[in-house]
Amino acid sequence: MTNIFLAAPGAGPDLTMTLLMFAGIFAVMYFIIIRPQQKQRKEIQKFQNELTEGTQVVTGGGIYGTVKSIDLAKNTVDVKIAKDTVITVDRGYVFKDMASTGQQK
Repeated sequence: MTNIFLAAPGAGPDLTMTLLMFAGIFAVMYFIIIRPQQKQRKEIQKFQNELTEGTQVVTGGGIYGTVKSIDLAKNTVDVKIAKDTVITVDRGYVFKDMASTGQQK
């Protein structure tokens, strides 16, 4: 003999609770991952827009140097990395040198 069990209406998980659980998970992910990344990206963008000559920077490739000049038309930065050695880097790949400011994250 085969027994077939049918679920009674309302015996399964409540749809409202399931939706609330997913909303809660999304809220946690937003406040732990997405929001801090957006805030950090805004700080980096602000730093890149306010670059001045003489600022200590690190390029996206990990090269430390000092800003020698900024070309807004080409969106590039000339970075002095050693005596008589200057490289040109896209402004989007120049970041704050945290070691020179004494701040470590």
